[in-house]
Amino acid sequence: MLSDVGFLAALLVGFFGGVHCVGMCGGIVGALTLGLPEQRRNHAVGAWPFHLAYNLGRISSYTLAGALAGGLGAGLLLLTEVRQAQQVLQVIAALFMCALGLYLGGWWSGLRYVERIGGSVWRRIEPLGRGLLPVATPMRAFMLGLVWGWLPCGLVYSVLIWALAAGSAVAGAQLMLGFGIGTLPNLLLMGVLAAKLGSFVRQPWPRRVAGGLVLVFAGVLLMRAFSG
Repeated sequence: MLSDVGFLAALLVGFFGGVHCVGMCGGIVGALTLGLPEQRRNHAVGAWPFHLAYNLGRISSYTLAGALAGGLGAGLLLLTEVRQAQQVLQVIAALFMCALGLYLGGWWSGLRYVERIGGSVWRRIEPLGRGLLPVATPMRAFMLGLVWGWLPCGLVYSVLIWALAAGSAVAGAQLMLGFGIGTLPNLLLMGVLAAKLGSFVRQPWPRRVAGGLVLVFAGVLLMRAFSG
């Protein structure tokens, strides 16, 4: 079972990774906002249920993906010597988190290649989202969020590798749930403060601070892998 510390760490990674979420998903959030009924779109309070539903759907998909990754990792542990396999998975997770920190900070963009791999899957899922437009109800927004949760994203993939090493489907789901909740403040704000928030994250220092903090998490994961 994932510890409370691991859940909190995933939540913080999601929060600090928000600089990437705003940059990557800002256009999506803007398009979703424009797709709302006019009477809702022109009133921030009226739009909130839709933005919340979008994001709850997205986080639900993250949690499901975490459960699948955690279950896969648990299955791999049954096929080989447990201690050694778990250590290998933890090291891989730490290295992906290191790559994520470098990516967020703008120092290395290797995770873009991972996103391109996910793009082939996204091309098959994305038409489902188009079929849900226009978004007339919060339930429809939730369903669209379920599709949005599978958008290719190096940030999500890095935490999924971490979930792979979590040890069980439940632990993997908890990890991705914590991560998803961490991303929530940035993307909810993006729905109503798009211009200001987008301008903020385009500055280099927020990305470098976020990248540096995620690198710290990567170092902690790596130390835990070799000290356990």
